[in-house]
Amino acid sequence: MLHHGEHVVQRRAGLTTDGWGSAGVGAAVPPVAANFLREQRLVVIAAADDTGAAWAGLITGPPGFVTAPDDRTVVTDRLPGAGDPLAGLFDTERDLGMLVIEPSGRRRMRVNGRARRDGDRLVTSTHQVYANCPKYIQTRTYLDELPSPGRAAAVTGELTDHQRRWIAGADTFFVATYAAGQGADASHRGGNPGFVTVTGDGRLTWPDYTGNSMFMTLGNLAVEPRCGLLFLDWENGDTLQLTGRARVDWDPGRAAAVPGAHRLVDFEVERAVQITGGLPQRWSFGGYSRFNPAQAAERRA
Repeated sequence: MLHHGEHVVQRRAGLTTDGWGSAGVGAAVPPVAANFLREQRLVVIAAADDTGAAWAGLITGPPGFVTAPDDRTVVTDRLPGAGDPLAGLFDTERDLGMLVIEPSGRRRMRVNGRARRDGDRLVTSTHQVYANCPKYIQTRTYLDELPSPGRAAAVTGELTDHQRRWIAGADTFFVATYAAGQGADASHRGGNPGFVTVTGDGRLTWPDYTGNSMFMTLGNLAVEPRCGLLFLDWENGDTLQLTGRARVDWDPGRAAAVPGAHRLVDFEVERAVQITGGLPQRWSFGGYSRFNPAQAAERRA
């Protein structure tokens, strides 16, 4: 089924190829993808809560915690943890976007479908399954040393000073979007530190770099501005989840001032959830993607 939002964005971006986008993505999990899933430790999920607010969350575990028992089903043997806005939502089946990422190998794949809780497991019936390119993924290596135990969530209506500094120094975050009748989607965004800017207590801006031209994220935003963001503290094990509304700015003059940007996305924070211990893993930084455009300050240096 044609995604109207994707079609509109593709045409505005100058892409004239018909049939390119989520409508052309298959639902089957091929054997190579099933093997990839079994090796992973980190899954980002995206869904809307009962109010329509979108959230990106996290499920983690040892290799083998996510599997594909058949070519139309993906199972994680864990659920979103305490304090996560997505916790408890899957008692009722709903649209789910899933991004399974391997930072060490710069590999990722997306699984979109319908998900429900089955005991302590999350079971997803797949509608879209596909791999993404390695662009903008920073390498990180999993460490056996775990963060300090304990998990606590703090909810605010605006960003704290600490959270603004966290976002301004981030090189990676994840985006949750959805559109009625089209499902939910989880996507990755990466760049050199400083590629996300923070204005005031709750406005974020990031550049939209060259991608696969499917525009699944921007296509959803074209019809539903509500979205969620997830930032990870890879070294200390904390998470920051934001929900709000995003708008794509197509002003070429504004984009021209940001290296590598084709357009900019502005996001207004409506609620923030910071979870100490939300990422029960530690990852050491390796290197930046060679595709990352240099930030303005780097170019002046």
